[in-house]
Amino acid sequence: MSLVPTGTLVAGAAAGGGAIAAFNIITLEHAEAVIAGAESVGSPVVLQISENAVKYRQGRLLPLAAAAAAAAAEAAVPVGLHLDHVKSPALLRQAAAAGFGSVMIDASHLPYAENLAATRDAAEWAHAHGLWIEAELGEVGGKGGAAPLDAHAPGARTDPEEARAFTAASGVDALAVAIGSVHAMTTRTGAVDHALLARLSAAVDVPLVLHGSSGLPDAELAAAVAGGIAKVNIGTALNVAMTDAIRAHLDAHPGAVDSRTYLSAGRAAMVRAAADLITALGAGRPAVAPAAV
Repeated sequence: MSLVPTGTLVAGAAAGGGAIAAFNIITLEHAEAVIAGAESVGSPVVLQISENAVKYRQGRLLPLAAAAAAAAAEAAVPVGLHLDHVKSPALLRQAAAAGFGSVMIDASHLPYAENLAATRDAAEWAHAHGLWIEAELGEVGGKGGAAPLDAHAPGARTDPEEARAFTAASGVDALAVAIGSVHAMTTRTGAVDHALLARLSAAVDVPLVLHGSSGLPDAELAAAVAGGIAKVNIGTALNVAMTDAIRAHLDAHPGAVDSRTYLSAGRAAMVRAAADLITALGAGRPAVAPAAV
């Protein structure tokens, strides 16, 4: 199975009333685990590399992107490759050559007019290079260690009428919306504003994306998908699973020095976490998604 454009996977999931799971990866073990988890439930999946992950990898995009693409090429399910939360124009312009089928431009921290201008420019470039593009309106808090936004703070929620105008004027293919989830939550105690999601789903013609999904329990995730979310981004849940498993292994084997032993434990835990989350979304229904276009 080869890489499949993210837009194809999102459209296929949405057409079936479901959502595609999109997991942020940091290491090769993350990529292997996500693919294995998706294979175990017969679901397509998206691998995402964020700008922060590129910074962790000493500013080099290609090594992890090439590894993810190679893992996807050997997968038994369709796999998309997405460049996530991009603020740097220079990084954005590496996406097509690095094998990505999609990008997310993140100018949500800017005032509306500046967000729109930056997003429109990015969308024009992305489409000219065959890339599907996602943007964010409103601000999903908790990114990069920042405190979550207060629920009533300006910009903390996506306004449906602004979202309608923004998507029409920017030309993006999908919109990440702020509806109550928070990045980097390590407990699954979050909640979605389902009434707002219903208004956004009615107002916006492009697929809606949920960020900060690790902090939502299964029932909230399933309800969000039923309410119109077509792509669900997950990152911290994998890191929690990996870290807990490695910590337990090293506690049980204090003399361990071979990194393969504890990384194997971490990878196995991420496989289970990925499979469980994909199942919670109802994304494991079709075993095969549309072929690459």
